[in-house]
Amino acid sequence: MKTYFAIGLMSGTSLDGLDICYAKFQNITNWEFEILKTETIPYYPEWKNLLQNAILLSAEDLLALDKEYGFYLGEKTKEFISKNNITDLDFIASHGHTVFHQPQRKFTLQIGDGRAIKLITKKPVIYDFRSQDVLMGGNGAPLVPIGDELLFSQYDACLNLGGFSNISLQKNHQRIAFDISPVNVVLNYFAEKLGKNYDKNGDFARNGAINFKILEQLNALTFYQKSAPKSLGVEFVNSEVFPLLKDETPENIIATFTEHIAEQIAKVFNDNQLKTVLVTGGGTFNTYLLEKIQEKSHTELIVPDENIINFKEALIFAFMGVLRIRNEVNVLCSATGSSENHCSGILV
Repeated sequence: MKTYFAIGLMSGTSLDGLDICYAKFQNITNWEFEILKTETIPYYPEWKNLLQNAILLSAEDLLALDKEYGFYLGEKTKEFISKNNITDLDFIASHGHTVFHQPQRKFTLQIGDGRAIKLITKKPVIYDFRSQDVLMGGNGAPLVPIGDELLFSQYDACLNLGGFSNISLQKNHQRIAFDISPVNVVLNYFAEKLGKNYDKNGDFARNGAINFKILEQLNALTFYQKSAPKSLGVEFVNSEVFPLLKDETPENIIATFTEHIAEQIAKVFNDNQLKTVLVTGGGTFNTYLLEKIQEKSHTELIVPDENIINFKEALIFAFMGVLRIRNEVNVLCSATGSSENHCSGILV
């Protein structure tokens, strides 16, 4: 029996910070994991601004940022390894930070060059998990369903509430997954206009007034009529969502968009008759959002311990690295829409 020690790195579209998860994996009869150490490193305003606006950079500046961010990831991971006295480490698996995601045009870009991470840490690095799937006709997302399938199969479905909400579930004897709606990528943007980084406990939403005209327009967006597999990027928010949110106060927008998120998620729950759903991601702490989802569905929401809430995605990218090292399938075509299951990630 082989035991693997791995670090997973994750930076989400909500720009909360860099999630680092050090975990142990072994396969006795089924895959088992133990989260050993974790840390979220908040981005300094300069880094947050750089990543937020990377989509606007020239080609040359974006290439430079790709390398600079790779060295940043390497430095932060090296500090994490040193601080926690980590000696057993087989590799680092890095998701990178998504700048572009346009699978219909056959490309997706996660910056943070893995070679730079390796130069700093002196450890094997696996990165660029999404591009191969997009080249194979897939959405390049969601990728975590392989982890849901092999590490969290006791639940009917797994819901992640991050920059976007996504879900994976068993249907017709296969794991399907798709993005449901934007979440914190919109809520945090308007919370910042009210002087906060995010809507703590959903208090802004709770005290705001729902604009039902905007809500109706949001629910009518074409994306919600599409069948899975499907995925979302910041481009969708900029072109389809933000134009609908003009001429309203930030507090009322947050109330309206929270209602929209809850309606879209509850619809998925009800359509698939889900009994138990594991909920993770930063949005899990938005108690008002969870209340709204609960009141619109008959599904039991399972909220795990904070380590899994905060670090499940980083954990699963570490696990995807394990599967990559073993040359085993780590991307499911039933989830992404690619031509076949495959083993993805560049190893350096």
